[in-house]
Amino acid sequence: MKYRLIGDILFVRVDRGEEILTELKNACLSAGVRLGAVSAIGASDDFTVGLYDVDTKKYAERRFTGPHEIVSLLGNVCEMSGEYYAHLHLSAANANHETFGGHLTRAVVSATCELTVRVADGRVDRFRDPESGLNLWDL
Repeated sequence: MKYRLIGDILFVRVDRGEEILTELKNACLSAGVRLGAVSAIGASDDFTVGLYDVDTKKYAERRFTGPHEIVSLLGNVCEMSGEYYAHLHLSAANANHETFGGHLTRAVVSATCELTVRVADGRVDRFRDPESGLNLWDL
């Protein structure tokens, strides 16, 4: 992983074999990013995404392997109880142009992943919402 902060944008290149969430966290912590909007494109051959069920308060996760283009990776980084926190969703297409996606749990890069984080000056924390079971923005 390599990164560079230019103005209010953190540019992150995640390389083959590296895990996206891990490297995004490393870059943000190293660059001192506490709040930002994330977007990315790239490729993964091993990723897991989930769909949240509000009734059971659990994610139904599914792992995908084989070549996939990351057509969209969106989300944010902030904090929860003073610690780094990322919330990302990924959509990826296979060789048949079928697209799969959901809440990102894990993604290993197969070629490259180019992430940008639009850094905001400020702080947004999260709290555990007992009704939904989710960690929501505390605005």
